[in-house]
Amino acid sequence: MRLRTTAALLLTALVLAGCGGGSSDESAGDLLARAKTTLDDAASVHFVLTSDGAPAGGNALLGGEGDIARPASFSGTLQVQAFGSSIDAEVISVDGTVYAQLPLTTGYSVVDPATLGVGDPGALIDPDTGISQLLTAAQSPELGDESRVDGEVVREVTGTLPGDLVADLLTSEDPAQDVTAVFSVATDSGELRQVELTGPFFSADDTGSYTIVLSDFGADVSITAPPTS
Repeated sequence: MRLRTTAALLLTALVLAGCGGGSSDESAGDLLARAKTTLDDAASVHFVLTSDGAPAGGNALLGGEGDIARPASFSGTLQVQAFGSSIDAEVISVDGTVYAQLPLTTGYSVVDPATLGVGDPGALIDPDTGISQLLTAAQSPELGDESRVDGEVVREVTGTLPGDLVADLLTSEDPAQDVTAVFSVATDSGELRQVELTGPFFSADDTGSYTIVLSDFGADVSITAPPTS
């Protein structure tokens, strides 16, 4: 009798575990909140930024890749369109000071990041002003498709973001327009894997897009200020 009772209790527990709790039952808002907490707890993260829809002329941030470490450091390359051509700038940011080595130069110089079309890249994982703020600022979030990325299960969440919020983080030609967002979150780890943003980034009359891919949460990253020329 005791064995049968124990078996029945175990079976009931398994059924309940399969039916309730866990990431499969999370609402869109809960999943985004968990992703924000996970990102805010990460000591570092690697990111890749790509864009689509930039015009042939003018100045624009086209993409980039690098590592961001807390509290406010960045090291990587930013691809910028300026004077009708695309240039790659090596960029390091430490505690609010941004250094860049531009093509045809021999060393790093302190620069205003606005000249590269960005804010301080070291602030990209700041809980209040960085990427993670987008997760809880999403309006009317809805769960989307579930898929796999490199064997990892991710769940999409769609929503809209205030244009001025995205303009402060990246750019916008019309901050009054909302931006459409698609977040892809790893359901097991809660790590944000990708953000696709669509809005008036390069023209107030046409939409463009930025895609941010995140990986290597918590990797051992050391970033120091470079010597300046």
